[in-house]
Amino acid sequence: MRLFYSLTSPFARKVRLLVQELGMADRISGVTVDPWNDESLRAINPLCQVPALELDDGSTLFDSPLICEYLDALGGSRFFPAPGPARWTALRRQVLGDGICDAAIRRRLELSRPEAQRSNAVIARQILAVNSALDAAEADVPEEGSFTIGEVSLVCALAYLDLRFAKDEWREKRPRLAAWYRAVCARPAILATAPPSA
Repeated sequence: MRLFYSLTSPFARKVRLLVQELGMADRISGVTVDPWNDESLRAINPLCQVPALELDDGSTLFDSPLICEYLDALGGSRFFPAPGPARWTALRRQVLGDGICDAAIRRRLELSRPEAQRSNAVIARQILAVNSALDAAEADVPEEGSFTIGEVSLVCALAYLDLRFAKDEWREKRPRLAAWYRAVCARPAILATAPPSA
């Protein structure tokens, strides 16, 4: 299998982190691409986004929730709990983490536009979305030892905020979330997939 990814994409990092956790690194080769400038990616993923996973039969899966669930099924179903309360908690946290990433990326894209074309309303909306989601995560900090797809998504989201918006200092008002993040970041798979510095 081949994984198409960008080193700074939090969504691609979710997949890379799961690959490490599942011990599947020897089964998947990585291909780094620039989804903003490499149109050849469109042949793999019609949306021209990362991550995209090309399977051994030549078919392709794209979008991190789908790829992660596929890999987890191959690797023993450790990160997506069976239907029931634990599954809904894991999936809720995954959506929350992914939503933080979506809003942070939208904010970054808006800030990259020429100043005269930027929408302060769009930027403010994305900041509010991130802060509200962080507050929700602070109120629902994962239990010690829990590491499902929900926690994987939260880790990648918080790391992306540190990468792109470190000056926002999200930890100040969220001590429980900050303490959880600090502890969980000792996991080898998290260290191995850390994004480059901004």
